[in-house]
Amino acid sequence: MKRTALFVALAFASSMALASTCPKLMKQIDAALPSATISAAQMQEVKKLRADGEAQHKAGKHADSEASLNKAKGMLGIK
Repeated sequence: MKRTALFVALAFASSMALASTCPKLMKQIDAALPSATISAAQMQEVKKLRADGEAQHKAGKHADSEASLNKAKGMLGIK
């Protein structure tokens, strides 16, 4: 029983950590967009990934959101 409670607590804590990461990633992307030197096609893809990431975050799919947002960050050259 203690193991189950511990597992649930850890799972909840990790999902909360991911949930707070998504908005930070979105802010980084938003800050980099105006000065980005990428092609129009790449800009369109970055904006799509950013929108997908926000939608995934709102749907509670934080791991998917983080993956989309990190891909967008990579395309923008954000470390």
